[in-house]
Amino acid sequence: MRKTGKAIISCAVTGSIHTPTMSPYLPVTPDEIAEQSIAAIEAGAAIVHLHARDPRDGRPSPDPEIYMQFLPRIKQATDAIINITTGGAPGFTPEDRLAGPLRAKPEMTSLNMGSMNFGFFGLADKFDWQHEWERELMAGSKRFAANHTFELIERIMVELGQGCGTRFEFECYDLGHLYNLKHFVDAGLVKPPFLIQGIFGILGGIGADLENFMVFKQTADRLFGDDYLLSAFAVGRPQMKFLAQCALVGGSVRCGLEDSLYIGKGELATSNAQQVTKLRTILDALDIDVATPAEARAMLGLKGGDQVGF
Repeated sequence: MRKTGKAIISCAVTGSIHTPTMSPYLPVTPDEIAEQSIAAIEAGAAIVHLHARDPRDGRPSPDPEIYMQFLPRIKQATDAIINITTGGAPGFTPEDRLAGPLRAKPEMTSLNMGSMNFGFFGLADKFDWQHEWERELMAGSKRFAANHTFELIERIMVELGQGCGTRFEFECYDLGHLYNLKHFVDAGLVKPPFLIQGIFGILGGIGADLENFMVFKQTADRLFGDDYLLSAFAVGRPQMKFLAQCALVGGSVRCGLEDSLYIGKGELATSNAQQVTKLRTILDALDIDVATPAEARAMLGLKGGDQVGF
């Protein structure tokens, strides 16, 4: 793992799993996504990870035109790194997943490193849903797997990585995903430095235990040596504990309403910036310096905001 001396804060602003019924503070319109992204950056995030949503009812959307309603605003207001999803949402086709990123040609996108069961069906009967699509999304995760085949991963690496100069946040939900990444590294399809994002606590992936985190780090160290930067988070309740653990061993960190809707036990976060501020306070207390967007851009070898398509 590369020793950079500073932690990069990423903020995953809205995602595709949490829904409007779950929190009134979840940003869903282009205005809300832009405003919350800018506030999170001002609070200390160097990277914002973004999904698009249909502003009419908040459902996930692959529509590039919706992305283009908030991406330029964030770029004009900040110097942060804009990171767009290629995972999209359940039911998206490969063309859906690539539509926004290929239009925007961002500095960075996420890239899930393997197909997996991705279960959140336990939430289906826990809310009085505002929209029927919300219940269908929850229940559907019991019947369908998240499809990230070797063919799709390679396509994204070629079309976005080689074709657009985009680099990746490699999302790894289990140890096998690290080995999948090593396969593509050995094939020469991606070059270091690699930002490896360990994701813990999704039903179907690795559990949110600190012991699992250390095994994950040791495996990544063995496979990638000094060629990668570690980042990691746990969904839901363990969020801040995991982030502190990752930062203590020299890693970077990701928070945001995509990953957890809460700021404390039983207390909904009122914004993404509130989570970034809490995380920044933890890092400051641990005497861990936070990277600026310019520093993060250099650490990750990104092409620069003047080379994107928006």
